[in-house]
Amino acid sequence: MDNNNNDNNQIENANQNENENEMKNLEKKVTKNLIKDYSNLLNGNSFKDFSIFVENKSNPFEIKVHKSILSSRSPFFNESLRQESLSISLNQFNKKEMESILSYIYYGNISFENQENLIQLMEISIYFKLNLLKEIIQKKILNSINYSNFFQFLFQNRNLNSNEIEIKCFELINQNFSQIQNNENLFNLTKEEIIKFIQFKQEKKEIFQFDFFQFLDNWIKKRNQRLNLKKYEHKMNAKKRLFHSFFSLFDKDSISKQDFDKLKQFDIFLPNSFLIHFERTIFEIQDQENQTKIKEKEKKIQENEKKIQENDKQIKENEKKIQRRDKRIKEKDKKIKSFESENKKKEKENQNLKSEFEKEIEKKEKENENKEKEKKEIQEKLKKEIEKKDKILKQKDEEIQNLKLSFEKEIEKEKQKIKKIQKESNQNQIQNQNQNQNKLLKIFPQFSNSEIITEEEYVKKLQEWINDNDFFSKMKKGFSAKRDGFDCQNWHKAVDNKGKTLVIIKTKDNFIFGGFTQVGWTNDKSKWREEDRNDDDGFIKDSNAFIFSLRNNKGDRKPEKFTIKQEMEKYAIGYHLSYGPVFGSDIRLNSNLQPVCSNFGESYNLPNGIKYETNEAESYLAGSFNKWIVDELETYFI
Repeated sequence: MDNNNNDNNQIENANQNENENEMKNLEKKVTKNLIKDYSNLLNGNSFKDFSIFVENKSNPFEIKVHKSILSSRSPFFNESLRQESLSISLNQFNKKEMESILSYIYYGNISFENQENLIQLMEISIYFKLNLLKEIIQKKILNSINYSNFFQFLFQNRNLNSNEIEIKCFELINQNFSQIQNNENLFNLTKEEIIKFIQFKQEKKEIFQFDFFQFLDNWIKKRNQRLNLKKYEHKMNAKKRLFHSFFSLFDKDSISKQDFDKLKQFDIFLPNSFLIHFERTIFEIQDQENQTKIKEKEKKIQENEKKIQENDKQIKENEKKIQRRDKRIKEKDKKIKSFESENKKKEKENQNLKSEFEKEIEKKEKENENKEKEKKEIQEKLKKEIEKKDKILKQKDEEIQNLKLSFEKEIEKEKQKIKKIQKESNQNQIQNQNQNQNKLLKIFPQFSNSEIITEEEYVKKLQEWINDNDFFSKMKKGFSAKRDGFDCQNWHKAVDNKGKTLVIIKTKDNFIFGGFTQVGWTNDKSKWREEDRNDDDGFIKDSNAFIFSLRNNKGDRKPEKFTIKQEMEKYAIGYHLSYGPVFGSDIRLNSNLQPVCSNFGESYNLPNGIKYETNEAESYLAGSFNKWIVDELETYFI
């Protein structure tokens, strides 16, 4: 049961994946069609009700557009087009720039050619208040910034004022500062950019370094040269003001003592508060270090005194241990002497025991020789008895083989008798089937060439369920999978627009089932479900449709009819050019007229006592959910 449930779950997951892939493909088609339609609107001349003039004021270029699309897509145009005028002049933009921005507004397409193109497009997106486009271009710029171009992007960002671009450029400057500290572009940074860069370093909590201070000194010198400050006093005052403004941003605690010693040569330009704070902190640190050293020395002295006391105790204990050992050694010496005297006595006793033991061994060896002679005599007697028994066994084996041969001959005779009886019974069955078929042909000629309907009981049940004698008497087999091919296209050519239709399916495991529809399969979309009329596939409502089971190999189940659920009437049958007959999801065949699934109970009523989505329901019609094979498919209509 567990294996069956696992297989069914895997099949359900596979079907869900197929449905999800179909939905994704449909969504892609929809987006492609939208892009195509809006592209045609922009490039065509239909329904355009507004003009944009670009380039020269004296001889502007006119671009015709749709007022409603521009106002819905751009806040700038939404505000500008509220007036009743039929045109607007945007002479600051050229034709190419305006066409690229219109292609984005209409169908979301934008081309990124080079670095300058990115900056221009971002400026345009800001002007037209296209925030999403601005974010896209900003991400593109952030991905494009690298070691070779970050100065160019930083200078161009002065117009864009993007915080993210500025931070990315600052990160690259910070990472490569030692390599670029003499780069001319670094000295072209503005005062505001230097201040932001210092704040950036402070946020990262980076320790102040002297090489950065040297850069600030060189940057101030070059700035004074560009400002043409000739008097010494003016230069010094300007330098002092800049140093004060820069050093007010630094975290005083982030500067090391070594860097501060180097900075003292520039103490004329450093703020007094900065110098006083740092000297005070250095003095406090030195004082703390000296106090800690004194405490550590005192601790060491105390520890050494304790160790000396402990050593004295250990020496006394060791002397006592030595005295105890000496006593034990004397006692052991006495014991050794007593053991030696005892050992001499035991050695004499052992020698006496050895001589006695050797005499006993000689006696036992003689006894063993006598026993071996007796054993040999017994073995010879046993050999003779075994030879006699072997002869008797060979005679019995020959008798058994003779009995086997005679028994096999009798079995072959009985098999031949059984074969004769089976042939006679098969001939009788064939005669009975032919007689039944001849009776069916006389009463119901429409099933004369059917390979599935061979029993009168099946015909009577179908006639009773359909309850339309006119249709039942006039219907003919219009399609046979064995005759016309296992192809859904051939099936649709034969069955479409025929009205009432009877479908009968036989599997390789001899399950017989099918369905009946009064409406039939049709490509007339007016008869389809309203939700499907704009699609290529759809479902058709049929309140009188039903499915049935004629032969079921599991148990003693009789032929039975299953009506459509009232709430599922609009899903009674499905029209799909890439599928064969579809009755809801209860019976569904693919393009090769083989099973997609038999999800019995979704659209049609189940037999009493059987629950939906159980193994019993899914295997009721065909033996399994989708592992059955169609042997023959017959379709009847007028």
